[in-house]
Amino acid sequence: MSAANPSLAFPGASSSGWSATRAATYNDKIVRQFAVMAVVWGVVSMLVGVFIAAQMAWPELNFGIAWLSFGRLRPLHTNAAIFAFGGCALFATSYWVVQRTCQVRVISDKLAALHFWLWQAVIVAAAITLPLGITRGKEYAELEWPISIAIAVAWVAYAIVFFGTIGIRKVRHIYVANWFYGSFIIAVALLHITNAISIPAGLWKSYSVYAGVQDAMVQWWYGHNAVGFFLTAGFLGIVYYFIPKQAERPVYSYRLSIVHFWALIFTYMWAGPHHLHFTALPDWTQSLGMVFSLILLAPSWGGMINGVMTLSGAWHKLRDDPIIRFMIVALSFYGIATFEGPMMSIKTVNALSHYTDWSIAHVHGGTLGWVGYISMGALYYLVPRLFGQKQMYSQRAIEVHFWVSTIGIVLYIASMWIAGVMQGLMWRAINADGSLTYTFVESVKASYPFYVIRFLGGAMYLGGMGVMAWNVAKTILAGRAQDSRIPTELAQA
Repeated sequence: MSAANPSLAFPGASSSGWSATRAATYNDKIVRQFAVMAVVWGVVSMLVGVFIAAQMAWPELNFGIAWLSFGRLRPLHTNAAIFAFGGCALFATSYWVVQRTCQVRVISDKLAALHFWLWQAVIVAAAITLPLGITRGKEYAELEWPISIAIAVAWVAYAIVFFGTIGIRKVRHIYVANWFYGSFIIAVALLHITNAISIPAGLWKSYSVYAGVQDAMVQWWYGHNAVGFFLTAGFLGIVYYFIPKQAERPVYSYRLSIVHFWALIFTYMWAGPHHLHFTALPDWTQSLGMVFSLILLAPSWGGMINGVMTLSGAWHKLRDDPIIRFMIVALSFYGIATFEGPMMSIKTVNALSHYTDWSIAHVHGGTLGWVGYISMGALYYLVPRLFGQKQMYSQRAIEVHFWVSTIGIVLYIASMWIAGVMQGLMWRAINADGSLTYTFVESVKASYPFYVIRFLGGAMYLGGMGVMAWNVAKTILAGRAQDSRIPTELAQA
């Protein structure tokens, strides 16, 4: 994998003027902007998450204020974690990767800037409208139609810049990380536009063009593939570039990475119906979703093994390098989540797990462990290079972040696993006369200690993110924003 030396300083004004200087450097400004905002939105999203986790244990924390209620803040938390924190991490890394693997500056600085500012505007609009109760009520697609249109415009700008940059590349080969980023861009556009089609009934109200079970089917075709492409394929792009770079080892099997890509993107598209087991959706559709979910285990674990085995010959780095530890533990959580998901899609297991906190454990194992950790590892790699530093301000702080957050994740998902299985068993328990053994309130009361443990685990994860924010801020203050230079022979090609 050929890449420019990211530590080279911005060359300054050349004799041929600013345009020559621009042509000789990568656009790292857009990477800096998204990287910094990924950290900012990470803190915000996790703070909201910890607050609503506390409300589950202590409901009086809504203070009787509607816009502080769990129902208003929960979609804010999910949107901020996925699209603000996760999205900014994906955009930062993809802009870094596509330029270096194509050995050329992005095709349009202005479109990249439009993408950044419009995306931040979307996030702010979500932060205002969701607490006010302005929502379409569709999971991961709550934002009303004016904001949805803004998302589509930002996405088109992003797609033009990304694929346009690949189109003007200086090297013949398209590196596999760009395949994953590209699939994520195309699939999310298709999913968002199809699911968001609605009829406006005012500036902040609309109705879906779909109805009943068709609406549910389209929603979960979107919802599960938002997981499959936004929260999986995009972040696998991070895996295939940043783990080899940080480990200073080639990808374990490039052939496996291509098989992983094609198998994953084909299979994921058909798994959505497993969210609708035991509903009005036709039974054959539910079963088809279950079958594809089970098949999905193979490419998922193939990719996980490929990433982990990239450390072959460099296993000592797990002991010495906290950044590579973030990345490899992320792959471990990816393996756990992609085993658990297919298992929970089996109808007999789903009959126990659905609507319980087991689903919460599954989602957060994937989000906090997989998405969060691979993003944090990549950001720790990027930030010092973006600001002319050899490494982060404090390596010890990275260690603290890793251990505090890892313990927090374990507390979180273990408590929700136990609570979820307990809830499923209590809800299905019946007496000899066929009456329910437990009331729903009794299951809620039994879940209380696990909600407290979840809150503590989430607070620890948030604390780790706070340590990261401090470390990033100190690194930025100690450095200087600078763009990396494109190798001379390629800049002049």
